[in-house]
Amino acid sequence: MHNNLMRIENKTGRILFTMLSLLFILGFSQPGWGLNSERESPVVRAVRKVSPAVVNISSSYEVRKHASPFSGFGMDPFFEEFFKDFFDPRFESRQQNTSLGSGVIIDGKRGFILTNAHVIDRSGNIKVVLEDEHEFEAKIVGADPDSDLAVLQIDSKTRLPSIEMGSSDDLMIGETVIAIGNPFGFSHTVTTGVISAVDRSIRSDERVFLDFIQIDASINPGNSGGPLLNINGDLIGINTAIYAKAQGIGFAIPINKAKKIISDLIQFGEVIQTWIGITVQNLDSKLAGYLKVPGKKGVMVKALEPGSPASSAGLKEGDIILAIGNKKIASEQDYGSVKKTYAAGDILKAQIWRNGKTETVRIKSRVFPMEMAEDLALRLMGIRVEDLTSKTRRDYRISVHQGVVISEIDGRSDLAKIGARSGDVIRQIADAAIANKDDFKKAIVKYRQRRSVVILLQRGDQGYYITVKL
Repeated sequence: MHNNLMRIENKTGRILFTMLSLLFILGFSQPGWGLNSERESPVVRAVRKVSPAVVNISSSYEVRKHASPFSGFGMDPFFEEFFKDFFDPRFESRQQNTSLGSGVIIDGKRGFILTNAHVIDRSGNIKVVLEDEHEFEAKIVGADPDSDLAVLQIDSKTRLPSIEMGSSDDLMIGETVIAIGNPFGFSHTVTTGVISAVDRSIRSDERVFLDFIQIDASINPGNSGGPLLNINGDLIGINTAIYAKAQGIGFAIPINKAKKIISDLIQFGEVIQTWIGITVQNLDSKLAGYLKVPGKKGVMVKALEPGSPASSAGLKEGDIILAIGNKKIASEQDYGSVKKTYAAGDILKAQIWRNGKTETVRIKSRVFPMEMAEDLALRLMGIRVEDLTSKTRRDYRISVHQGVVISEIDGRSDLAKIGARSGDVIRQIADAAIANKDDFKKAIVKYRQRRSVVILLQRGDQGYYITVKL
């Protein structure tokens, strides 16, 4: 009996010794245990928390290249474009291009991934690779080139790891930030830095981007679309590589600016513009001084649309907008940027300067009513249009079946001065193809805030791209 008890005690002792040894070894080898816990900084914890939600994105698209038999003679690119439809297919080659970028899962249950719009631009097949190397085919939910944001979706049988959205409204200059991405194809690369500035404006080849976060960490093409984190591992921005001249600096889209865009892309597949119904102009210093505007900064209400939310709220022409919410408004760009952060139905608290005193006007934003689109087209472009029917094609001798025909044109309009006339067919406005009147109305509403748009106008068998002021 005594011997049996001794054997049991010895066995128990060996088991206990083995367990303590394992714990001792783990304490030296596992993150968060023993000596390693002394080296586990907030950055390490943030990266460990977020990395599973960061993805690698690759998209392939096909580029047709015409190997013209005349190319050896130095043919002008204009004529190559003109003659491309007559080239022998034997001289045509196809090239498969691949774009690499990053993204971050923002909804693990539904599989939504946030990235840059330029990462998936011209893409065909989009492949998403997770940290554990699982691959998925992704579909585009929506993309907005104006903000350089896009939402993808992947279908997973299990819930995916996702990231928590933080706030970009309380960023501090000098605070530590973390960027995770896939620069040059190197998966899950981590860089750290500090916030150098906020509210930066960046001019790319095609447009101006506003309200960016500037950091002192380089953002390369592979980082584009990846998350910018604060020290707690919260998502505060989306890194973007849109400034080709950047060396040793990077930029990110503030997450609070992105939230409304993300919601629209998921719900509608595009960004729905908020309708306020005013046109503003910059305030020059002389006028600001004459009106005694505080700080001599703001924008003046130049025009009000009849029946608009601003008109209904009591805003008047000549009012000076000083701020919307907690954002000061010093220019037209400021106004446009702030307006994009509001969704239809939101209340905008506008601080205005009127008759030598400050007042607050509450404006309830709306979606622009589609029934007003035809009058808007007449006001902006000086035209009315009709669908292409057998009658309109016969009356105007039109051979095409897609587009809208100009049925009425104001002789004082920019289009008329360019040479457009009744019977011309509009087939495209900006990047929107126009097949019918509904497409035309949607395009007019969508691009109404632009200073000008490019239109594809067809007359007879000839098509012309023309730029029209709005």
